[in-house]
Amino acid sequence: MSSITPDQIIRADIRALSAYHVADASGMVKLDAMENPYRLSEGLRSELGGLLAEAAINRYPDPRSPELKAALRAAFAIPAGLDILLGNGSDEILQILALAVARPGATVLSVEPGFVMYRMIAQFAGLNYVGVPLKSDFSLDEAALLAAIDRHEPVLTFIAYPNNPTGNVFDRGAIERIIEAAPGLVVLDEAYHAFAGGLSFLDALGRYDNLLLMRTVSKLGLAGLRLGYLVGKAAWLQEFDKVRLPYNVNVLTQVAAEFALRHVGELEAQAASIVAERARLHAALAQQSGVTVFDSQANFLLLRVADAVKVFTGLKARGVLIKNLHGAHPLLNDCLRVTVGAPEENDAFLAALTAELEARG
Repeated sequence: MSSITPDQIIRADIRALSAYHVADASGMVKLDAMENPYRLSEGLRSELGGLLAEAAINRYPDPRSPELKAALRAAFAIPAGLDILLGNGSDEILQILALAVARPGATVLSVEPGFVMYRMIAQFAGLNYVGVPLKSDFSLDEAALLAAIDRHEPVLTFIAYPNNPTGNVFDRGAIERIIEAAPGLVVLDEAYHAFAGGLSFLDALGRYDNLLLMRTVSKLGLAGLRLGYLVGKAAWLQEFDKVRLPYNVNVLTQVAAEFALRHVGELEAQAASIVAERARLHAALAQQSGVTVFDSQANFLLLRVADAVKVFTGLKARGVLIKNLHGAHPLLNDCLRVTVGAPEENDAFLAALTAELEARG
């Protein structure tokens, strides 16, 4: 039998990539992944356990997920005239979109720094990717975006609202002008809408034929369920549904998410606590010598410190794991990102950061 190696079969651009890295957080205060630190209340967990025990895991899940879609509509006031497509997390929604529009020479456009999966999934699907840099204050460079749209005619334009990893919300008027100028679809990623004080483009979906809205329940406290959803006009979502793998949302996720969304008030109360902690954490960081902290409408804060990589390593040695963004993009030089955790987690981070900066200073 002849031998075969990956370089003979795997695409060269894929071989050149690094796999998405998830840091080991064992024994750490985990503030690196924008997770909700709170669990459901004990009573709800007990009730959910009973429901999961009765779930028919011997059967394939309902690929239409009508009860779950109804729960999403009720929880987030999604108008009846719009359709919903479910994904195994937002990442699968991105993949569905990319695969459906992939053709030779087609381009995906987004802003940078932005969510890394926009670029990665475009590459997986064989699409060209164009990243338009933000301004130095992380606001949209509208002129540069409009010029890139005119030059590259993207089939997909992804904009996160609020943005990850910067946490800010872009100017709504600028986004509307981008939607109007785009020859292809514009997908607004509202993964952090629960923390953005009601800011959303859900009301605009009926006004723009080329606008889609993507969300996830991960940041709301259900990250382990892996559930994302796309909202838009049925004519678009019917086409994307052809690319969705059958049974992509499993039985346990359907049961658990539907149950949790019936109690969305508890999740929203947790989100309100996170927003309050975000303000407290921001104020504390703003008082810290040597730290620049940026405004955020998400459940994390971006900060800049001298020697960020060494500070990140020092925090990790002190038992606190955050996200090092230095090197990810020139605008993120010496930047770190910290998830807003529970009060005691935020206190642990602040104490570790203070000790680390004092030890270095």
